[in-house]
Amino acid sequence: MAFKPLHDRVLVRRVESDDKTAGGLIIPDSAKEKPAEGVVVARGDGARKDSGELIEMAVAEGDKVLFGKWSGTEVTVNGEELLIMKEMDILGIISDDAEAKAA
Repeated sequence: MAFKPLHDRVLVRRVESDDKTAGGLIIPDSAKEKPAEGVVVARGDGARKDSGELIEMAVAEGDKVLFGKWSGTEVTVNGEELLIMKEMDILGIISDDAEAKAA
């Protein structure tokens, strides 16, 4: 089953967080917070203005994004836990260091 979000909604797969702190301490599953980073799996075509003109999406499939801690609705698609949220719930796109230095 393929899933395509409508309008300005985005389907996001959470990125798993590290099991250790920077100091090397192992974090048990019960103390972990759900990560607020993810990868865009699918996106809609965009919102529409009152005039009917399409507002292009700022994110694309494959973008690594940062979103609010309580953003989105958890859904299961093909047995995988994903989040669906509006594009405005995404705080920003995370780029690799190499890309950021080149820009």
